[in-house]
Amino acid sequence: MPGSTVRKRNRSRIVGTVALAAGAALVLAACGSTKDTGASGAGGDGTGKVGVVLPLLTSPFWQSYNDYVPRMAKAEGVDAMKTVNSNSDPSQQITDINNQLNQGVKGLVVAPLDSAAIEAGLDQAERKGVPVVAVDVAPDKGKVAMVVRANNVAYGEKACQYLGEHIISGKVVQIMGDLASVNGRDRSEAFRACVKKNFPKLKVLEIPAKWESDTAASKLDTLLNANPDLKGIYMQAGGVYLAPTLQTLKSKGMLKKAGQPGHIAIVSNDGIPQEFDAIRKGEIDATVSQPADAYAKYGMYYIKAAMEGKTFEPGPTDHDSTIVKLPSGILEDQLPAPLVTKDNVDDPKLWGNTVK
Repeated sequence: MPGSTVRKRNRSRIVGTVALAAGAALVLAACGSTKDTGASGAGGDGTGKVGVVLPLLTSPFWQSYNDYVPRMAKAEGVDAMKTVNSNSDPSQQITDINNQLNQGVKGLVVAPLDSAAIEAGLDQAERKGVPVVAVDVAPDKGKVAMVVRANNVAYGEKACQYLGEHIISGKVVQIMGDLASVNGRDRSEAFRACVKKNFPKLKVLEIPAKWESDTAASKLDTLLNANPDLKGIYMQAGGVYLAPTLQTLKSKGMLKKAGQPGHIAIVSNDGIPQEFDAIRKGEIDATVSQPADAYAKYGMYYIKAAMEGKTFEPGPTDHDSTIVKLPSGILEDQLPAPLVTKDNVDDPKLWGNTVK
């Protein structure tokens, strides 16, 4: 997620998925193409107001997503209402969903704060016959037409691979997200498993920070006091962890630029402009670009398709993603999320380089 302070109830998730074509008529088994053969269904005409519920707006990532929503809604022919911010409160998010339903929306695009708690809101929508598309976080239960998300397991693996290839041996710490969330669990477990399998000379330390910037700063300060020989850091959400991490290192005289003696290698997740600037300055080494623009685009595409009664099947798409079926039976379109380093940080195709 895109560094602002996030309250302890924050259940934000950070992730990705894919789009499908508007004129679909027949489903092909095991095909997730967004062209004419990728979807089927008979339903409504896809018109009506669509509610958009955000998890928070204290992160640059979600601020960017919020900016993309009206543009992508217009491009996809979706009549989106003004976004609603749940302020990191899962209970408030259920209230927000209920309020949107009471206003007569015909579809909902929701970025869940809590994979379990969101079920109550999804049940409310199902009772009213309103389709829902989940963005960034997959619900544990409940009915959604599609989850638009990136592969969060790959986030942890990419961070592990980068640090493992640049640190011969020593201690690395992962500043984790909320372990009650699927995003936090996926990133943490993947990083841990990858290090154990591929880089046994690295010792993994962990900070459970719940997507909270103040918690990350406090616990990192304590950890550095006990481990001044730390070699690497994996931040699971640059939007909330970048600023406090860099400030904590700076306050201890430990913020050394890449290439200088004592540099602590840092890999982040999000792909926000602030991370790109930090890479250019040599303050951090890499980040995984979570596609805020594509989250908005395909969130809008899928809700329109759902309002038209279309359904999809697992398989590769025509936009470099794959639709997978989760253990819960929910479909998830996993959008690409590339690793960004000094070698490609200026790529104009990265959304973080297009934000004004």
